[in-house]
Amino acid sequence: MAMIINIDVMLAKRKMSVTELAERVGITIANISVLKNGKAKAIRFSTLEAICEALDCQPGDILEYKKD
Repeated sequence: MAMIINIDVMLAKRKMSVTELAERVGITIANISVLKNGKAKAIRFSTLEAICEALDCQPGDILEYKKD
């Protein structure tokens, strides 16, 4: 199972920096980077909700599933 995280795509579409997203969501730049690079093992729904609110998008815009 492969989850693809498209935060970088949404950041580019919204012309927003990782720093700005981290500030809006209330988590560290390092944690945004872990998510963005697909290294995270899990994400809290509250964090996903805050990211979606900050980027004005749906969870499906950020998360994508591809079979191996």
